[in-house]
Amino acid sequence: MSSEQNEKAFQKQRGVFLGSRKWVGTKNKKAKARFVREVGLGFKTPTEAREGVYIDKKCPFTGDVSIRGRILTGVVKSTKMARTVIVRRDYIHLQTKYNRYEKRHSNTPAHVSPCFRLQVGDVVTIGQCRPISKTVRFNVLRINRSDRSAKQFGGH
Repeated sequence: MSSEQNEKAFQKQRGVFLGSRKWVGTKNKKAKARFVREVGLGFKTPTEAREGVYIDKKCPFTGDVSIRGRILTGVVKSTKMARTVIVRRDYIHLQTKYNRYEKRHSNTPAHVSPCFRLQVGDVVTIGQCRPISKTVRFNVLRINRSDRSAKQFGGH
């Protein structure tokens, strides 16, 4: 119980009644009520979301945030914020005057649920949701693969 209670306010899921007497007097103390749902669009709910004990109201699998709008893919650039990552998306843009392409990129902050373990360099799929904070409008839905094993430019 103390592992999921790491904030000042008591953390609980919306729609789950914790004061139930259903399990009092029985030996099955492990069965706990947990709200989990499918986000749809072909994304599977992670096992950690179904069986974990974390509480995150901004999680698309266990919280009250729905995914709608754009689905994007990018590489994790930074994991320095709490439960938020920066996703870099590279693309090319046509300069019509010169009939040439130029490389561009955009950085998108996305909320990451505690059911995912992300590191810099992971390729993730993010989905648009309602504004979660001042800058965050996306949520991590899936980790596609990790390119950390490949050779990259980096300082030794």
